[in-house]
Amino acid sequence: MTERPTKPTLAQVKEITQPESVTGRAMAEHWAGTLYLRKLSPYLTKQVIKTSITANGVTWIMIVSGFSAGLTILIPGQFGVFLPMLMAQMQMLWDCVDGEVARWRETFSPLGAFLDRVGHYLAESSIPIALGLRVGGWPEQPITNSIYPFIGAFLATLVVFNKGMNDAVHVSRAMSGLPKLSDTKGMNLSNKSLLRNARKIVSFFPFHRVMHSIEMTLFIAILGVAELITNNHELLKFGLIAVFVTALFSTPLHVAAIVTSNKLKA
Repeated sequence: MTERPTKPTLAQVKEITQPESVTGRAMAEHWAGTLYLRKLSPYLTKQVIKTSITANGVTWIMIVSGFSAGLTILIPGQFGVFLPMLMAQMQMLWDCVDGEVARWRETFSPLGAFLDRVGHYLAESSIPIALGLRVGGWPEQPITNSIYPFIGAFLATLVVFNKGMNDAVHVSRAMSGLPKLSDTKGMNLSNKSLLRNARKIVSFFPFHRVMHSIEMTLFIAILGVAELITNNHELLKFGLIAVFVTALFSTPLHVAAIVTSNKLKA
């Protein structure tokens, strides 16, 4: 293991934990990470590496934060609209920190990668489930009294399916003896001109991102503000339906994009 300074400066933390191989990734880095979270995370990482908390320990904090993004939607009133956005931001911040701690301590492990996946799957599936329960009036009303809990659960299934397809690409390559998928620009584009052009158009208006935890909780918060302004308490219901329709539309396109791209080729 490389010897690290016992009292590192912020510049030293950034140099070791945020190499170009991380900050320059074409596909793996979320826009929030590039825009502001990677600017904040070294300050938190610097404090964590002074403690005995392991990288996997940080990942557990990330998991709790992400799941809380879903649970807090069930809080009545405006807290249940705005707290999920905060918790989703915290999840992504801790997601940056756990990798940085692992790079600092050189403690990468399959367990860490597994826990990271668990955290994202749990967060991004619990949010639509909780939103469906909230707009369906649960727990005051039985789940079977409204279609919205069903829509939320169906949406969660589509979210997990879409995330699972991305992971299935890596599993399929590994099982076929192919090298790890390179994180280069254009790798996710289809070889079919129609789908390729459609993907480029979508990149200007990435509506499919609303299925991710940060975007979905931001969307919920925006609808919460709109409800306060307009006094229309049906907007969260309309929002849930809009995300559900988006997922129905984008899922088959996602499948088509993967099978016609270079992701499953040597």
